[in-house]
Amino acid sequence: MKERMMKMSSQTIAQNKQLIMRERKKQSKIAKSALRGFFLPLIVLIAWQALGSAGILPAQLFSSPSLIVTAFMDLVRSGEMAGHLQISLTRALLGFALGGFLGMLIGVIVGMQKKSEEYLNPSIQMLRTVPLLAITPLFIMWFGFGELSKVLLIALGAFFPLYLQTFLGLRNVDKKLYDVARILEYSPLEQITKLMIPAALPNILLGIRLALSSAWMCLVVAELLGADRGVGFMIQDARSFMQTDIVFVGIIIFALAGKISDSFVRFLENHLLKWQDSFKA
Repeated sequence: MKERMMKMSSQTIAQNKQLIMRERKKQSKIAKSALRGFFLPLIVLIAWQALGSAGILPAQLFSSPSLIVTAFMDLVRSGEMAGHLQISLTRALLGFALGGFLGMLIGVIVGMQKKSEEYLNPSIQMLRTVPLLAITPLFIMWFGFGELSKVLLIALGAFFPLYLQTFLGLRNVDKKLYDVARILEYSPLEQITKLMIPAALPNILLGIRLALSSAWMCLVVAELLGADRGVGFMIQDARSFMQTDIVFVGIIIFALAGKISDSFVRFLENHLLKWQDSFKA
């Protein structure tokens, strides 16, 4: 009995060591991947700073990274950055939430019912091909320069990617799974929550990433065309006074916001799609 207990304990210790080694290797791979991602931006920043300090790049058109950092710190100290960033994030989140919810909802309805596809999908696909810049003047005429027009424009941009990916994800679900759901006598709600959404989750998460990207682009358009607050307005106002460093600050903020939101969805993908046996280069 003691020998068995000793063997079991030694096996448990060996398994724990293997798990620890795997976790360390995984963390090492993540750290190396992050460092590789910083390699190209770091090279660009060093070259940019060197060319700016040497006077090769004109400061009025290409502010050096050091001047951009100084302008950013000044905006933070004055509180101006916090105000612009808060209103931009609020607009982006409200528009994405509204457009994403409607896109996913209508995508589920059209993906489940053939008649809904025949009635709704042609019109939605036609509207999807219309450039958002062409619709923006109408939104301003209908809803004015207030927050409603900006939020609706962002929602429109977020709607189409999530609608399309949800629709395609549901249509790509294996028919055998529907047969199993009928045998198990799933209700329509159970079919959606236990079968369709999990099976279409890869497409839905991809749609969320694309919708977030579209929401940020529409936010820039909305704030550049007509706003008195927000990061886009800050860029437009700085352009009028040839403050190139502040323009670069706004661009970098949009880039970081887009990257952070995209990384968050990637994090969800890694945890929710562990069951996928996908190719890894």
